[in-house]
Amino acid sequence: MTSTAGVAPANPHETATKAPRGRKLTGYWLILPGALWLLVFFVIPFYSLLAASLFDPKGSPLTGYDMTWHFGNFVDAFDQYKGQIGRSILYAGIATLTCLVVGYVLAYAIAFKAGRWKNLMLVLVIAPFFTSFLLRTLSWKLILADDGWVVSAAQTLHLTNLLNLIGLTSTDDRLLATPFAVIAGLTYNFLPFMVLPLYASLEKVDIRLIEASGDLYASPIRGFFKVTFPLSLPGVVAGTLLTFIPAAGDYVNAQLLGSPNTRMVGNSIQNLFTSQGDYAAAGALSVILMVIIVAAVMLYVRTAGTEELV
Repeated sequence: MTSTAGVAPANPHETATKAPRGRKLTGYWLILPGALWLLVFFVIPFYSLLAASLFDPKGSPLTGYDMTWHFGNFVDAFDQYKGQIGRSILYAGIATLTCLVVGYVLAYAIAFKAGRWKNLMLVLVIAPFFTSFLLRTLSWKLILADDGWVVSAAQTLHLTNLLNLIGLTSTDDRLLATPFAVIAGLTYNFLPFMVLPLYASLEKVDIRLIEASGDLYASPIRGFFKVTFPLSLPGVVAGTLLTFIPAAGDYVNAQLLGSPNTRMVGNSIQNLFTSQGDYAAAGALSVILMVIIVAAVMLYVRTAGTEELV
């Protein structure tokens, strides 16, 4: 029999610290693929875009661009396209508010009223994603066309004057190529981005809290604004951000459903990059849009009191 009396026991402190070190390295290895993905597809392209915004504005794709740190590109781009920037923020804001109203009602119905039809309704919400974004927008173009059923129904019911009065149609009684058409397309295409976060937030609300507000003699409306809506605020913030950010930079809806008078900043950026080849102005305009959106998002999140979401 071998005696172990003379063998010193292992250092318990050293043994205890080995496992946590290994777990820390495991965590770094797990985030490495995501970090590489962000580096290749976000950091490097953003650096390229920022560099393009500082190119010599006198360059061209044929003669090449020189890095001259021309910060005047930002001033020139903002002065020339401030109308499109303001229009993009306005259209995206209206579409986001519309999505919030419509999406909250739909998400509330799915979370609390759908019962065994809940999964089916969720599938119907995401069903438009199974078709192309371009195809869905072209469908709206057919719906709002001058010979489409919406305009025909409005003419049959003698509603054209009313629609013109409230600003939904143009002076020639057209729905297409109007701000209404662009906002309607934005609302439809980005509505699922609002519904899903709202549903996820409402699904976590304990129904007993809503019932308790009724037991404390709160009316349904007061109980909603005092209990349900505050508890669903993280979903509201997430949904509005997921809707507003892509809507502000969208150019497909304005291109297919709008007119030159409804052009958004995304149309100008797309045209500068692909048609005019003015990379300096396109890069500067893109950076300006990003800065405005980030500033608006940070202010909004701070105002909503949900800083932990960003």
